[in-house]
Amino acid sequence: MCADLKLLKVDLGKRSIEISPLALESIRDYIGGRGLGAHLLYAAGRHLGEPLSPDTPVIITPGALAGTGAPSSSRTSLTSISPLTGTIFESNSGGRAGIMLRRAGFAALWIEGLSEEPLSLVIDEGGVRFFDAAPLSGLGNKETRSRLLSEVGPKHSVLSIGPAGERSSLIANVCHDGRFFGRGGVGALFGAKNLKAIAFHGEGVVPLANKDAFDFVVGEAKKLISAHPITSKGLPQFGTAVLMNVMNCKEALPVRNFRDSSFEGASRISGEAVRDNILSGRHSCFGCSIACGRTVKVDGVEMEGPEFETLWAFGAALGLSDLTGVVRLNAKANDLGIDTISAGSTIAAARELFDLGKLDWNPLDGGLDGLLTLVEEMALGKGRGAELGDGSSVFSKKKGYGGVSMTVKGMELPAYDPRGCQGQGLAYATSTRGGCHLRAYMIAPEILAAPKLVDRFSSSGKAGLVIVSQNLNAAVDSLGMCRFTSFALKDDYYARLLRAATGQEIDGQGLMSVGERIYNVERLANIERGFTRKDDTLPKRLLEEPHQVGALKGRVVSLEEMLDEYYRFRGWDSEGTPTGVKLESLGLGKG
Repeated sequence: MCADLKLLKVDLGKRSIEISPLALESIRDYIGGRGLGAHLLYAAGRHLGEPLSPDTPVIITPGALAGTGAPSSSRTSLTSISPLTGTIFESNSGGRAGIMLRRAGFAALWIEGLSEEPLSLVIDEGGVRFFDAAPLSGLGNKETRSRLLSEVGPKHSVLSIGPAGERSSLIANVCHDGRFFGRGGVGALFGAKNLKAIAFHGEGVVPLANKDAFDFVVGEAKKLISAHPITSKGLPQFGTAVLMNVMNCKEALPVRNFRDSSFEGASRISGEAVRDNILSGRHSCFGCSIACGRTVKVDGVEMEGPEFETLWAFGAALGLSDLTGVVRLNAKANDLGIDTISAGSTIAAARELFDLGKLDWNPLDGGLDGLLTLVEEMALGKGRGAELGDGSSVFSKKKGYGGVSMTVKGMELPAYDPRGCQGQGLAYATSTRGGCHLRAYMIAPEILAAPKLVDRFSSSGKAGLVIVSQNLNAAVDSLGMCRFTSFALKDDYYARLLRAATGQEIDGQGLMSVGERIYNVERLANIERGFTRKDDTLPKRLLEEPHQVGALKGRVVSLEEMLDEYYRFRGWDSEGTPTGVKLESLGLGKG
């Protein structure tokens, strides 16, 4: 294993830096990326602070395979405590920042402190430089990136926040080379530290322990990715929006704030509609052959195409089917730095409150122009939108009607109704970061038949499948590889890539054990922050209010029976606390 992996610590208040070696045990037990970030935060006891405190760090960790040439390995993790959920939180994004950080000689970046003035960082072979960011204050992500690159050079990778992050909106995100560290309000973490942007550049070579073996495994992995129908056809041809018609046909597409499960306008905002009407090109994260990204042209202007979740959040979730409107809302939210899932879901909750007579203005009044204004107000904290700018949970509770917030642990749920996929309901409830489909993507076996189809309406056996998915995904996030590769690759291939790249003696079972260790550390962090079994739940609507028509008629999520089994299979007690035996088996000591 590489013995020269370094941690870079930056204190924004003191404008100081410290470089120290990372313990080999930390790399062996947590790999990199998500795992290393969780370990560093937890081991230092910094998981117990307030999210927006200067003492709470933001930790940026490249995946272990960053810069090696492994397929689709440009994912980077950002770890801290979420200001939205209060949980330990990792956000994961494709882009070049992690690769550049590794090439500059660092396996982790730790940022703490509070700058008195707006600040940007530049991290490269020359070290760390502090830039006055006052001229960038108030700018959107696009202009911020352009101006910063004009100063430091076009080869840099840039992380930045928009106005939403500057004012510490609880649903603000961080832009990463046009992609995003989204969800959980991670943009507010930058804003609370007066950190506007970070630019990365590095030209060093990431060493390989066994180049010949690595090249061979990479070649085999690429063959598998190019042969699987989802990674070779579905995602390249239609992007993630391929799921719109799929979920709608299964009647598991949440519509109008989860009040309906199918949408009459789904085909007009689908991947097929994007391809046939506004598509101008495909693009990928750095080094990825899948190329699920879309470039679209609307009113003569080319821009980033919306992902499935955004098409849902600004479309079906609101009962709207204006494709070009979703594109423009997406562009507005991205530039202002506000999470599209949370933004759309919060507007959907507000619309329900209006329908219930609990809100004296209709958030859908004014059509597209009205929505564009509302999103801008949410990001800037002005006008009517100001009260929506911290997400649906905060907003609906202020209105005395928290039940309309479709959240888990305070974070808005994505575009899958778990009444139509029971395992996904359990995955939502037990996610360590709140309402999230990425900790365990049960849509794969329950809807997409990957690797094989299981009964989506049955709760039987789902606990085991969720745990396997959670453990594997934790490991894949730590490698820095795209989740989509897991449609084609299994644990043994990931282990072979890691072994050849780093020399770490590990097999597929060992990799899954690392993933289990990571998930347990995240769980311990949340327990120590006060989370209990009562937080592993779903909105009351999903547990008690079945749909009245269609395939989901009469169905609710059978959560409690799945949760009991999940805890047993995890080796946790009946309240969801890891037992001493489990912690010992993972090398985490006695609980």
